[in-house]
Amino acid sequence: MVEILDLHKKFGKNNVLNGVDLNINEGGIFAVLGPNGSGKTTIIKSILGMVIPDNGTIKVFNTNIKKNSNYRSKIDYLPQIANFPSNLKVIELIKMIKDLRGQTNNDQKLIETFKLQPFLNKKLGTLSGGTKQKVNLVLTFMFDSPIVILDEPTTGLDPISLIRLKELITVEKKKGKAILITSHIMSFVEEIADQIVFILEGKIYFKGSIEELKTKTEQNDFEHAIANILTKNHA
Repeated sequence: MVEILDLHKKFGKNNVLNGVDLNINEGGIFAVLGPNGSGKTTIIKSILGMVIPDNGTIKVFNTNIKKNSNYRSKIDYLPQIANFPSNLKVIELIKMIKDLRGQTNNDQKLIETFKLQPFLNKKLGTLSGGTKQKVNLVLTFMFDSPIVILDEPTTGLDPISLIRLKELITVEKKKGKAILITSHIMSFVEEIADQIVFILEGKIYFKGSIEELKTKTEQNDFEHAIANILTKNHA
């Protein structure tokens, strides 16, 4: 579904990606983890074509994404920070995105899931951060693409909305989708992720299940296993 080979990217003198190789051949939930500045967002934006790598190849469904934008219709993306036009109403934004990407009937169900009905005629600039994130989630999941990329999806969500998000991700996974998630909330990752992709200083140090990570690091719990990788590679 996604194939990344020997990806390199520098921003000035800062070497952000340093020969990243990553294959995602099947559906499932892949948590892309690493400290701030490790290259997580750069990998995501490279897959989306928002960052152009200096070297390396990215293929989506066996198609090289270089000079090809059609593949983006196969990806749904939730950005970490949603910069919506503040003067638009929620319902106007949803209609605008539907007009741009094509019709969907799933928006009403998602609006009900995240209890957004009272906010549909309110301007985006008046909404709280958590409500904006719910709008962000509706815009992401209302299209039925085989690859979903979620950059810090839990930000600002109340406990009930977080439960609904986890349920929604599980439903999408059952459809055979590949779901890439970045998150700093380790309990959320541990609950939903099938595979961990751990990136540090622009290189992937581990890809596998949480159990495999615990075995490799000889740690009984997930947070200590992650800390063990960080400590060993910063020693």
